[in-house]
Amino acid sequence: MGLGPRLDLRQSQSLVMTPQLQQAIKLLALSNLEIEAYIAEELEKNPLLENGGDSERTADTPDDSSDFAPEPSGEDAGAADEFGDVAGDPVTADRLMETGDAGSDAPLDVDYAAETFHHDSASDSAQGMDGALGLTGATGSGFSEDGPDFESMAADDLSLHDHLLAQAGTVLSGGDYLIATHLIDQIDDAGYLTTPLLDTAQRLGAPLHQVEAVLGVIQSFDPTGVGARHLGECLALQAKEADRYDPCMARLLDNLDLVAAGKIAQLKRMCGVDDEDMADMIRELRSYDPKPGLRFGGERVQAVTPDVFVQQRGAGWAIEINSATLPRLLVNRSYYTELSGGQQDKNSKAWLSEALASANWLIKALDQRQRTIIKVATELVKQQEKFFTHGVAHLRPLTLKMVADAIGMHESTVSRVTSNKYVSCARGLYELKYFFTSAIQSSDGGDAVSAEAVKSHIKALIAAEDPKKILSDDTLVDLLRDKGFDIARRTVAKYREALGIGSSVQRRRQKALENRAA
Repeated sequence: MGLGPRLDLRQSQSLVMTPQLQQAIKLLALSNLEIEAYIAEELEKNPLLENGGDSERTADTPDDSSDFAPEPSGEDAGAADEFGDVAGDPVTADRLMETGDAGSDAPLDVDYAAETFHHDSASDSAQGMDGALGLTGATGSGFSEDGPDFESMAADDLSLHDHLLAQAGTVLSGGDYLIATHLIDQIDDAGYLTTPLLDTAQRLGAPLHQVEAVLGVIQSFDPTGVGARHLGECLALQAKEADRYDPCMARLLDNLDLVAAGKIAQLKRMCGVDDEDMADMIRELRSYDPKPGLRFGGERVQAVTPDVFVQQRGAGWAIEINSATLPRLLVNRSYYTELSGGQQDKNSKAWLSEALASANWLIKALDQRQRTIIKVATELVKQQEKFFTHGVAHLRPLTLKMVADAIGMHESTVSRVTSNKYVSCARGLYELKYFFTSAIQSSDGGDAVSAEAVKSHIKALIAAEDPKKILSDDTLVDLLRDKGFDIARRTVAKYREALGIGSSVQRRRQKALENRAA
């Protein structure tokens, strides 16, 4: 066979990561609050986009909710219509990414100034989801039209540093006050000094004894125990404040490791006290605060905002997007007409066309994101219905592949949809990832159970154990097998540690200390 140049025609398919595809993938993984920040950036970059305000959706707007019954009847096509998947409508994110054409001028935005409005979402009214959120009668309790402003309810707590600086300003001045400000800056949220005094003295060029004296003043501030360099010093400051810092208490505080280990007999010999005095000292010790600084507010705690609402309605469930956190976008048609009607060069026309395509694509991608979230959440509620009705002990083993196969999507799409998103239901607020759990085989050959259900049983067994008969991991294995869970001892230990529960030895020592302090 001779060697020589030639031309061949080949046909192949490939997936190109276009900017639009990358944007659609990114939007799936963002939570509602992150979407809000993302849209704010897009509004700044694209002049054709505008915020639709707080107007309600019209009857022509795509619905962001779906209802389903526990045992749906009818053909699959009818069920698909119920979930919003009508024939010819690319409702899955996978199909949007594969076939979406944002270049055409076929936007999804509507006229929010129309006269016809309706309330069909839990986020449209504070009373809409009273069963899940407990907001019954909120509209008549003095809230604004936008609903309750939870941010305004959070008081501006005084931080620990501001509290200490205010006290320092009343008793210190000059160089001592300068040293105090530096020391206070090195105190963490728990109230402990995190920097050695020698480093502070060298940095400020001050004598070490002066820095130590200023620290002594700070340690006299409220809350008692603040400015300590370790736990023993923190508890000692509180003991001195309570006038309980005698030689016996000092020895006890110098041997906190023995207290944690429950070596009471050794501590009694070291402190030279009897059983009654030791019990009284331990009771006193337990009344102290090991982290006094946490009484004061640091950074404001950010509440988790649910992305999806789930509420039982009759024999089925209602799943709705929290549209209150999602800005409503519109394409400014009048501005586009004004720009396109004037004289333009080639670059201006290209920029305007690109801006219009980008705006249309973003609106379509956001609408598709909501549909995809609803579809995944609907399947999760179907799969875990017993959890919503009976509790965590009835969680089923569930994987991303099971949900993906059920709704006709890829596993990666389901993974992105469930990342950083929360569902609010009558049982509380849960991350969507919470419903995906590994399986534990049943000892009687029945259906496998969720690992979270096993953890729930372990927690309940330990909570109900007799203080005089602490349950070991081997005993927990036997009790769980009696309940139908085939689980190994090392798995029990792993789940127990994940729940933050100590071993049987640690729990026995803790019970002994509690009994002595009682």
